[in-house]
This record gives sequence, C-alpha cells and structure tokens, in this order.
Amino acid sequence: MPSPHVRGATRRVPPKRRRKSRGKWSSFDRWLDRIVTFAVVIAVVVGVVALALSYLLEA
Repeated sequence: MPSPHVRGATRRVPPKRRRKSRGKWSSFDRWLDRIVTFAVVIAVVVGVVALALSYLLEA
C-alpha cells in the first residue's frame, strides 16, 4: 500500500533566464513600444466612437 503522502510526479522548476543585454537601443525600443501601443489604443477608441455615432445619428 503506497504512503498517503505520495502524490505522483513533481513538477520541475525551469531554470531562471538571464536578461539579455540589448545594448543602447533597449530604452528606445521600450518607448517606441509604448508609443505604438498608445497610438493603436487611441485609433481603436476613435473608431468605436465614430461607429457608435454613425449608428446613433443615422436613426
């Protein structure tokens, strides 16, 4: 009869990854990612508002 504390295979913890040094462009890349994300969010919001207004004003 197996011991009551045996639960089967245990999960292996993956090794921790070291951050790679990106060089002098890393901060610029982060800011560029933020700007692009912000621009996409603004474009989606403007599109949704325009669609809603076109449906509301059409009736």
